[in-house]
Amino acid sequence: MTTSGRQIARAATLVMALFVVSRLLGLVRQMIIGAMFGTSGELDAYMAASRIPEMIFLVVAGGALGSAFIPTFTSRLTRNGPAAAWRLASAIVNLVLIVLTGLAALAAAGAPLLVRTVVAPGFSPAQQALTARLLRVMLLSSVIFGASGVVMGALNAQQHFLLPALAPSLYNVSIIAGAVLLGRRWGVMGLAVGVTAGAALHLAVQVPGLVRHGARYLPVLDLASPDVREVGRLMAPRVVGTAIAQLNFVVNNSLASRMGEGAVSAINYAWMLMLLPQGVFAQAVGTAAFPTFAAQAAREEWTEMRRTLAATLRGVLFLCLPATVGLVVLAQPLVGVIFERGAFGSASTEAVTWAVAFFALGLAGHAGLEIIARAFYALHDTLTPVWVGGLAVALNIALSLALPGAFGWVGWPRHAGLALANAVATLFELGLLWALIARRMRGLEGRRTLIGCARFGLAALAMGAALVGWQALTARAATLVIGGGGVIVGALVYLGAAFLFQAEEPRMLAGLLARSTQRSPSGIAAPGSSPPT
Repeated sequence: MTTSGRQIARAATLVMALFVVSRLLGLVRQMIIGAMFGTSGELDAYMAASRIPEMIFLVVAGGALGSAFIPTFTSRLTRNGPAAAWRLASAIVNLVLIVLTGLAALAAAGAPLLVRTVVAPGFSPAQQALTARLLRVMLLSSVIFGASGVVMGALNAQQHFLLPALAPSLYNVSIIAGAVLLGRRWGVMGLAVGVTAGAALHLAVQVPGLVRHGARYLPVLDLASPDVREVGRLMAPRVVGTAIAQLNFVVNNSLASRMGEGAVSAINYAWMLMLLPQGVFAQAVGTAAFPTFAAQAAREEWTEMRRTLAATLRGVLFLCLPATVGLVVLAQPLVGVIFERGAFGSASTEAVTWAVAFFALGLAGHAGLEIIARAFYALHDTLTPVWVGGLAVALNIALSLALPGAFGWVGWPRHAGLALANAVATLFELGLLWALIARRMRGLEGRRTLIGCARFGLAALAMGAALVGWQALTARAATLVIGGGGVIVGALVYLGAAFLFQAEEPRMLAGLLARSTQRSPSGIAAPGSSPPT
């Protein structure tokens, strides 16, 4: 096991554990929201309103900032020392806050027009008015998240993952508190208050990490600094790409708002459920692997980076493929067990089930992109993922306009066509980026990867057959038995079949987990590994 493998394993184990907590809290959050609001028009308004603050943050700061800031911060920290690195972080924080505050103010001023013409033109006037009020409350969260995103990047660049990975859990707890404590009295406005308070907690929990690493805030902009300009140069393509991708989500919400009450909520519930395994596995591993990719690229260790990237991709796909099969085959019992209570009835279950099954087909694409995109960013190439993502978004929008009509023609729910459009476009994006990064890296262990995917692909097929048989066997049983038991049966069959077909990934992952807890005898992190967090 290489040093980089142990480093990623240690970080990924910690991040994955905390991401599991965060995703479970997110699931609890959605269960509570579902029980209180179902797939009602009121929740449609909340879902639609939340899209704009999220879009503003992601376009200006989110993934674009992380992909540009972490490599540059790491270089300055290595080359010039902590004082220079924290001066860069201060300048980026100040610039991000200025831009986000301005955009949030503009969106607040034009909220009614924005909702009426772009966000939810299919809503009734009362729904549109509620959406505008909710939007104004949640806009502050995008500004706070901007500062929190820079802090997260700075801590991750120094191999500190604990507090940044804990932050999303506090965010979810805040929304849960807003629903439970304020929802009965204020309706979905309680959720909006929880979102803004959660953003503040997301930032506050990371402050002790800044103190530990000797962070110093300075009221500077440093627009003439080469490193500040480098962050801007790297961000520019990503900002454009993220804006295009977020436009796709706005288009989908706008189309769903014309598909009847509950369509917007249904695709958002399904999206969250599909992202549960993606966040636990792919996002956690990608977050842990990115600083290692950046360091390997900075040292021009191309052979090591090629090996690390290929192994990481195989491991993530091995984990996400059974989740795809499980979500497709067990969609209805899982949605029923998780959400069907209170205001979330059988009609809501059916609507969400259709979207989950089609979203799940693209899970491998979303998982692989979490890894491959970060490899490009480590190479200081933010342009390639953008133009490829632009092609994928164009395909997504075209399919989103065509597939709902086709689904309606055959008697399927039209909003499920939006989910299939997303899945097809995401798989296209992954395939093209994989080919490009393999060419850039002069190969990605193609034969080994193909054999590995074939082996655990056969294991997934065996799992799917077992789950079909399980559903037939338990057809008259309770939904909890069908869904919960199916998850256990599917996992056991998949792992057993993977060992039977001699897939190397189970042994590799077991080795990573075993070595992830190893420390040097003195208790000080071994050279090249992450410091205790």
